[in-house]
Parts: sequence; C-alpha cells; structure tokens
Amino acid sequence: MIRAWLCLLAACAPFAADPEPKPVKWIDDTRPFVPGGVAAPIADHYREAAAKIIAAARADRGAYDKLAQLTDRIGHRLSGSPELEHAVAWAVATMQADGLDAHAEKVMVPHWVRGPEDAAIVEPIARPLVLIGLGGTVATPKGGITAPVVVVHDWKELDSKRDAIAGSIVLYDTPMPPYSAEKGSGYGDVVGYRTGGPSRAAKYGAVGVLMRSVTAHAMRTPHTGAVDYDDKVAKIPAAAVTVEDAELIDRLAAKGPVRVHLHLESQQLPDAESANVIGELRGTSKPDEIVVIGGHLDSWDVGQGAHDDGAGVVMMMHAVATLKRLGLVPRRTIRVVAFTNEENGVRGGKAYAAQHQGELSRTVLALEADSGGFAPRGFVVGAHDKEAAKRLHGRFADLIELLQPLGATRLVDSEHGGTDIGPMAAAGVPQVGLVVDGRTYFDIHHTEADTLDKVDPAQLADDVAAVAVLAYIAADLPDRLDAP
Repeated sequence: MIRAWLCLLAACAPFAADPEPKPVKWIDDTRPFVPGGVAAPIADHYREAAAKIIAAARADRGAYDKLAQLTDRIGHRLSGSPELEHAVAWAVATMQADGLDAHAEKVMVPHWVRGPEDAAIVEPIARPLVLIGLGGTVATPKGGITAPVVVVHDWKELDSKRDAIAGSIVLYDTPMPPYSAEKGSGYGDVVGYRTGGPSRAAKYGAVGVLMRSVTAHAMRTPHTGAVDYDDKVAKIPAAAVTVEDAELIDRLAAKGPVRVHLHLESQQLPDAESANVIGELRGTSKPDEIVVIGGHLDSWDVGQGAHDDGAGVVMMMHAVATLKRLGLVPRRTIRVVAFTNEENGVRGGKAYAAQHQGELSRTVLALEADSGGFAPRGFVVGAHDKEAAKRLHGRFADLIELLQPLGATRLVDSEHGGTDIGPMAAAGVPQVGLVVDGRTYFDIHHTEADTLDKVDPAQLADDVAAVAVLAYIAADLPDRLDAP
C-alpha cells in the first residue's frame, strides 16, 4: 500500500550538500577531525563506506533472488492465509541464513476471504463486467443483488443525488489524474472514494458500490484495496470495476436507466495468528540504540505482491545482509522488521510499536519502503516536531550527496514516512520513507499484474544500496541524526 505523500515526490528537486565544513557533534568518535577542530561533514566522513556499499550492492542480485523465492515459490500473501505464514517462516530462515539474529513475534490479524464474485450490466444491454471485490467487503445476499445504478464523479455529486440513491448501486466514476513530473501520482486525490465511498453511499440508502479502479491507465484490469467501513451505517458490498467498464456504465447512464447485477461471496472470519519477523545486526558500542528498517510481508490476494511490498521487504533484508557481508557493523543495532498485515489492518505496525514501547526512546530512526522496487530517487523525511525535523533535514541534505551515483538525491518534508512505522511517530521516532520512480506503479498496484517480471533486478539492487547507505550512517553516527 502507498500513501498520499507520493503525489508530492516528483516536485522535489535534489538537494546539494553544504560545500563548507560545518560543526558536527561527534560524541565518541575517534576518527580524524578537519583542521580547526571542526568535524568533517557526514558525507565526507562516510564517503569511502558509501562507495563500498554501492559497489557491492550493484554487483549483487541477492535481493532479486530473495524476491523470486517469495513471489514464485509462495505467491500472494493475504493476512490469515497459509501463504502469509509460509512467508513468515521463510523470512525467519532467510535472515538467519544471512547471519542475522532473527525471530518471529506473534500478531493477531484480520482474516477476510474472497469468494466467487461476478457482475454484469443487465439493462439497457447485457454485458459482463470485469471486477474484483474490495478488501474487507461484505458479501451480497445469496444470489446477488440487481439494482439501478447512480453514477457520481465526486462527493458533491453524491450529495446532490441523495434522493435517487436509496435502493441503488452507486458507481464512483472518479478518474485518477495521470502521473506528472510536477505533481507525481494522483493516487491521494482519489483513493478516499475507495476507502470511504461505500459508507458514504450507505448513508443515503445505497445497497452496493462499484468503484472505478484507482489507476490512471486503462488495461481492463481491476484494482482491489481496502474498504474502511463506518460502523454507524450499514455495511454494503463493494467492488472495483475496470476503467473501461466504469466509463461504459457512465456513458449508458447519461442516456437512460442502467441496471447491474452484483454477486460477491466474501467472508470475514475470526482473527488469525500471524507474526512480524525481526532480524538484527547488533551494534558494537551502542547496541541498545536501534535503527528500524522495514517493509510489509503481506500482500493482497492477487498477483504475487512483487512490488507491493515484496520488493520493499527484501531490499531491507538484503541491505543488512550486504552490510554484514562487507563487515560494516555500525555502533547501533540495525533491526529489519518484516511487518505483517499492512494491507487490511496495520496490525503488524501497531503491534510492533506496542510490543517495543520501551525501546522507542532509543530508536533513532525508522525507515520504510512501500512504493515498489523501482529506481531510488530519494527519501521522505520527517520528525515529531518542527525543530527536530529541521535538524534531520539538514543532516540528510549533507549525507544525500553520497547517493548521487544512484540518482537518489531528492528530499521531501513530510511527517508520514510509511504506514507501518507510523505508530512509532507519537514516541518521537523520526520517520523516513524511500522515494522511488513510481510513474508506472499504479498501473499494476493491487492487481493480478503485480508479478516478478515487472521488477528490474538492477533497480532493486540500487534500492538496496540506497537504504543500506542510509541505515549504516544513521546507525554509525556518534549522535542521532536529529540530535541538537
């Protein structure tokens, strides 16, 4: 899953490092100081290590090999499924094989199961629809429902048509803006219709919802994603249709009445047992201070979850494996977390924050990757207060020049670094998210097309390099990146 800050990414220009040496408080550093007693900027201090990490990562395809095992051998991994628990065991074994201290931590997760589903236009023409139930949707009554369609394009139109909605199926035909160099993705502009649309329509008596798939490109592939039901109103069945079918229904409705048959047999079962997977590279002189890096191990029950978020979790696993192989063990501990249940509950992220509450004051940074395994472009950077964020951004602007060979020099100010690390923000843990070239991400997001062949091994290796450099520096600096 990816969040609204993605729409900002393309507008950000690279930040250059300050060309003049500036004071840095090296608390227990024994390495050389520049003349005048002023410590070298972070980039100068870690230039050799960064070059070593980048060269090693680019010469290695280990992350892609891990992703192939996860996707081709296990496949999609919805919470509550046997595949997710197979992935949990695989992640523990894989990190242990890489020489990390690894274990699983129990988390109870939602267990929603997709059943048979279909839909068709029955009036004024007979035409099957290509659809997919939205994650967490309730089922239709046995045999399905047949009802008139009310098409709306935004919340204002929904409200204006309230008197016509009772007993109908509402279609949200809301196009996602195309990717642009200025604004990036338009995902954040429209995803609210998917998450909140069913309950908003139910308030006016709708009996079902169809959602135009959240994608800018039409490839007759429906996109799923979570529904966030409001418990104060009736839960109604909800599904996504393809861009093509949404536009067909819209055209027909502009000329007269349209009726659709909708049939969903999904089930919400009791919560199931799953786990976060923790792997550590223990620090040398400050092992009780922690840099958390992670992605989510679960996926939707379509495709292989290759970009979302198999790529994210394996790049983090392999980043630490690369540091271990190079003998680059930092002062602090780097902890990889393969979070469970990001897609339909965020139980893994919430459980980690609760189970490790006593460590959050000693967690100096949390870094997440959940926007695909495309070429790295920089980082979203934020902290718990404005002054800490300013300090963090300043130090990132220094070290980011080390990532110029990767093209990963953009910085985006945002309090939100990622969904799974978000629950740690209240404790003051700085939030950082990897930014990638996501111009094609939403072509396959939450679809059957999110498969391994869409991942470029060289780009994934560059992601490994970017996060490994950042994690190593954050864990090895004498003081915190956001330190006064």
